[in-house]
Amino acid sequence: GAFAFASPFPGPFNYGHVPETRAEDGVGEDAVVIGPRLPRGSAATVTFRGSIGFLDGGCPDPKWICAGAPLSGPQRLQVEAFFRFYAVVKGLINRVRGKRGATRYLGWL
Repeated sequence: GAFAFASPFPGPFNYGHVPETRAEDGVGEDAVVIGPRLPRGSAATVTFRGSIGFLDGGCPDPKWICAGAPLSGPQRLQVEAFFRFYAVVKGLINRVRGKRGATRYLGWL
């Protein structure tokens, strides 16, 4: 479906949210698009390839993984490595902000 792109920080993927969805944190479901860099604020039509389980301050925050073609083994490993690293960084940010609860990568759903 449609994908609105707004990156929270530079990363290896296009990172944004899926319009007209709502996650438990009250905002649109997070999504990454594997492929060429999209301009900030752009929208793309891509295929859902799977999702990553993620906890953000104790709140379930799954990530949609989207791409124009099926993911290769190395691409799946890159997604996993990114979200393992992202969990560490986000956990530190949450601690600084006083947000309690676990922040961690849970794996492919």
